[in-house]
Amino acid sequence: MTGTRKALVTGAARGIGAAIAQRLAADGMAVVTLDLQSGCDIALDVARDALPQLDDVDVCIANAGITTTIAPGHRMTGEQWARDIDVNLTGTFRTVQACLSGMRERRRGRIVVISSIAALGGLPGQVAYAASKAGQLGLVRTLATENARYGITVNAILPGLVATEQVLAMPEQVRERVLRAVPTGRLVEPAEIAAAVAFLSGEEAGQISGQAIAIDGGASLGQISLGSEPPAPQR
Repeated sequence: MTGTRKALVTGAARGIGAAIAQRLAADGMAVVTLDLQSGCDIALDVARDALPQLDDVDVCIANAGITTTIAPGHRMTGEQWARDIDVNLTGTFRTVQACLSGMRERRRGRIVVISSIAALGGLPGQVAYAASKAGQLGLVRTLATENARYGITVNAILPGLVATEQVLAMPEQVRERVLRAVPTGRLVEPAEIAAAVAFLSGEEAGQISGQAIAIDGGASLGQISLGSEPPAPQR
């Protein structure tokens, strides 16, 4: 394949999205950034606004999402539920769909959806978020199957607790409590997520599709032991 590939990264104003955009640009791609916040090439709401023409995108990174809806299932309002589903799941679908026609015509493409380990184990107090992230996995596997013969791969990355601006702003005692459940004993760095995305976006990943790859320091591993207590992570 010759020429510069064009990548779209949504939710690129900060955190994981910004790290992905920087990494793909460093790898030589022409990166278009999109976010509801200012500072990106395109400013819009992926859930509601009309998307621009995106059929020239070779690499689609669907990262835009919201994580701040806090409510248990018995108290969650319809508006709270709908907003998480609209942005995290419908927004992902709309973004990917807008890129698919061009990829199918050229018979090549890479799609990476940034989901969450909440898709696997749930997340108490954030039922809509967990449901939206689990829904992304069904989307990924279905689109991977539909588009494999067109040379398009579709995969999901499932981050654990990542050292983004939002996480670093949490009270220290909250971060410490969560990290006690992480075997590696540390936060995931945004650059580590970006490195995995860069690989899945590359030519060498052409036989990897429909996969959900957790990058969480082992947090999603079963840690129940009937024997001696496992050693505490070194900090």
